[in-house]
Amino acid sequence: MAQVTPDSPPATEPLLKVRGLEKHFGAVQALYAVDLDLPAGYVTALCGDNGAGKSVLTKCISGVYQPDHGQVFWEGMPVHVRSTRDASRLGIETVYQDLALCDNLDIVQNMFLGRERLRRAFLDEDDMEREAAKTLASLRVTTVRSIRQPVASLSGGQRQSVAVAKAVMWNSKLVIMDEPTAALGVNQTRQVLDLVKRLRDRGLAVMVISHNLNDVFEVADRIAVLHLGRMVTQDKASAFDRQSLVEYMTTGSLSRTARRDAPAETS
Repeated sequence: MAQVTPDSPPATEPLLKVRGLEKHFGAVQALYAVDLDLPAGYVTALCGDNGAGKSVLTKCISGVYQPDHGQVFWEGMPVHVRSTRDASRLGIETVYQDLALCDNLDIVQNMFLGRERLRRAFLDEDDMEREAAKTLASLRVTTVRSIRQPVASLSGGQRQSVAVAKAVMWNSKLVIMDEPTAALGVNQTRQVLDLVKRLRDRGLAVMVISHNLNDVFEVADRIAVLHLGRMVTQDKASAFDRQSLVEYMTTGSLSRTARRDAPAETS
């Protein structure tokens, strides 16, 4: 696989492109003509204050909501994602903040929930165990004691790792992660951020929604900022510093002072 560096521009068409996306809820307009590029092999951080439209945009991409206007392109082709099942068929998986894991089931059962494998009308437990173990090993998730332990017994970082492994096991190409380090301790946050980097290194497109600027600047190759439903900027992460990113998030623009002190563009 060709190596890319965070500052190098994507060499090909973005895996997913959003153009002119708009979404209304009655008289309230949540998104205004949003454009977004998500290239494969890059981590794109989607930032914005509360109410900026991050969740609405994410749910339009993942098939939960249907946009009122605009177009989504997948691998250069226009697509209509009418449901989460449509998104999964394309290779789009979303890990929401609540993780959607069942505490009373073990790791294997959670990873195959709704997609159980059968053999002669019975659950093929051995095959599911092998596949779950293979996926966790490929992501270097090594902190769980057993893949048969209940999810209720896992730490926050381990639960996040299982949710991500569940997402990538089904030939996904784009993984969207909503606040993946929220409420995690230092060690658990490190596990999750390392996992995000491994997804990128496997060539997946990753979109991370986060308020934690430390996490954003550690893992993001690209940053996109929403403000009051509008995409106000998207660029490589090195084009931002903390001050400029906060200003975009809170005001939707960049002051002359911040612009003058902004990092120099690199070719």
